[in-house]
Amino acid sequence: MFSPKKLIAENKGFILFMFGMVLVRSALADFYLVPSSSMYPTLVEGDRVICNRLAYDVKLPFTDVILSHVADPARGDIVTFSSPEDGTRLVKRLIAVPGDVVEMHDEQLVINGVPSDYQEAFDNPANHLTPRREYQGKQLVYQETLGTKQHGIIVMPERQAMRSFGPVTVPAGQYLMLGDNRDNSKDSRYIGFVKRELITGRVNRLLYSLDGDNYYLPRLERIAAKT
Repeated sequence: MFSPKKLIAENKGFILFMFGMVLVRSALADFYLVPSSSMYPTLVEGDRVICNRLAYDVKLPFTDVILSHVADPARGDIVTFSSPEDGTRLVKRLIAVPGDVVEMHDEQLVINGVPSDYQEAFDNPANHLTPRREYQGKQLVYQETLGTKQHGIIVMPERQAMRSFGPVTVPAGQYLMLGDNRDNSKDSRYIGFVKRELITGRVNRLLYSLDGDNYYLPRLERIAAKT
């Protein structure tokens, strides 16, 4: 006869191990599969990123309840968060912090009256562009400077997208997120600001990456790569 108590007793070590793994992923560090092209050229489809869940806050496991602050999210950070629209886990770049006045004019960001600097990048690998199966038009790659931080972005002049907005003031306790693939990202332009408690961690490094367009072979150059 089936006995739940016997089953638990015989598998106690495995059950404790699995519970510990779930607890670690909820409270300390998590792994996140990048499912779309919204963060090209920085993150590509098939990347598995490591998310530091203690980068900003200590939370009650399995909840969004903040127990204590560790550090403040900063402009330019890549973060994971739960979408305020439907709870979907997303990964985007944090562009503006509480109190910032943000606007965008024809793709150019202006934060607190200071325009961001852009330099066209000519040496970006072709496999870091939006896949041709998804978009066949022109893609331009720029290095965007936010304060002292630089990162790549992609713009698609032939695609319909929200290229201008604002000015808007970021409310207290909330943040503005954008995808690096600016014309192919559902971000704060569409889902609104993101509350701090919805941020689930910071991404600084990849674990590994599998190329779905090449029989899911590993991209060796992206193993343990920094973002």
